[in-house]
Amino acid sequence: MGKKSNIVVGLDIGTSKVCVVVGEMTERGVEVIGVGSHLSQGLRKGVVINIEATVSSLKKAVEEASLMAGCEIHTVFTSISGGHIKAFNSHGIVAVKNKEVMVRDLERVIDAAKAVAIPMDREVLHVLPQDYIIDDQDGIRDPLGMSGVRLEAKVHIVTGAVASAQNIIKCCNRTGLNVAEVVLAPLAAAEAVLTDEERELGVLLIDMGGGTTDLAVYHDGTVKHTAAIPIGGNHVTNDIAAGLRTPFNDAERLKQRHGFAKAAMVREDERVEVSCVAGKGAGTISRQILCEIIEPRLDEIFELVQKEIAKSGYDGALASGIVATGGSMLLGGAVAMAALMDTGAGEGVEASGRSALTALRAQLRAVAKRFATSTGRHVTSMLAASDPESELSKAFRNHFVLARRAEGKALLERAKADREVRRDVDVEVALDLLYGPLFFRLLMGHAALDESFMDKVLDAAVRGMK
Repeated sequence: MGKKSNIVVGLDIGTSKVCVVVGEMTERGVEVIGVGSHLSQGLRKGVVINIEATVSSLKKAVEEASLMAGCEIHTVFTSISGGHIKAFNSHGIVAVKNKEVMVRDLERVIDAAKAVAIPMDREVLHVLPQDYIIDDQDGIRDPLGMSGVRLEAKVHIVTGAVASAQNIIKCCNRTGLNVAEVVLAPLAAAEAVLTDEERELGVLLIDMGGGTTDLAVYHDGTVKHTAAIPIGGNHVTNDIAAGLRTPFNDAERLKQRHGFAKAAMVREDERVEVSCVAGKGAGTISRQILCEIIEPRLDEIFELVQKEIAKSGYDGALASGIVATGGSMLLGGAVAMAALMDTGAGEGVEASGRSALTALRAQLRAVAKRFATSTGRHVTSMLAASDPESELSKAFRNHFVLARRAEGKALLERAKADREVRRDVDVEVALDLLYGPLFFRLLMGHAALDESFMDKVLDAAVRGMK
């Protein structure tokens, strides 16, 4: 097996599996020439807990990728994640020595920004520049060569536990691999799945793996917030194993084959076979019971994600919505559940002092804004291609449209009481006009939603119906 000097290798040591991808550098970019994967046995919540088991999994994944690529693998870029990951934003200021920003000035201002006290058991993994300011002029991406006397830098600093990073490097070294760089997992995922436009407009990346759910918030082209939630798909599997008293492997199989994010979207008469139930022999259970075990854990994960959005300070500014990746997002209904999560548009939230009709108009506009994003358009295309009675369509109708309809009903009834609309307006007929077209236009993909369309629908709904 020969050596190649123009290859780059990525290694993802996850809680559920170890993945290796080998790329060859060409004039057109990086061409994938080999991949390998193996079940991960030595990690928990993204952290190495068994060196020997991790090394064994690494060797098998690397051998598979090396055989496919037809070359030896010696150096890798590896990812890191886990609940020990902590990140924060920092700010540095220096004087420009020669009144023109040079490379040395950039190095000095980054050093000033990262000169913060961190515990001895933690180390800095990344210092990511967000924005430069020269003499109070902000929004500068590349200040090199610009004139000024004061240079400021805003950076995002990612730290991790020293022991966790060293254990990952140790596992790689014992496999015969040198580690070129340790990269935060959501940053690596963002390079693969996010577009430049999404980064500019604002986007939340969710990478839900087996042991952790990693997040990255981008806005104005740079990363603004990162976090690692120590809950993932394996926790769903553990819930199933505990709830049904069945082995973990059987619970994982049930989750993958029959699991769905929303129990209400599953027919009550559906049943699934289980090899071991309540510690006894094989039997069958209601699929709805299975999904009732899954749903609360996913609700918890997305609630924690929502809190991270608020913590980032970009609640309401993520115009591109959410991009979801990771093996656990393959669970039925999980993508739709994430896409319908509140990204800060404010729909359904009534601000104090607003009239009911104004609040209802704001709700409808927020819906239009949500489905104008790339994530919203993706959901729209999936709905247009699906059967009206499919689980996806039912999930959207019952857990999004009907929820908006309930909020709209309360606002319309208050608008009638406050005489904002005529007393003879039939609320149910108005709701049919408001939310019926909304659902079916999305479902059939006839036209794009926009604020003017929603305004016209609302005006028609409350304009003196008899």
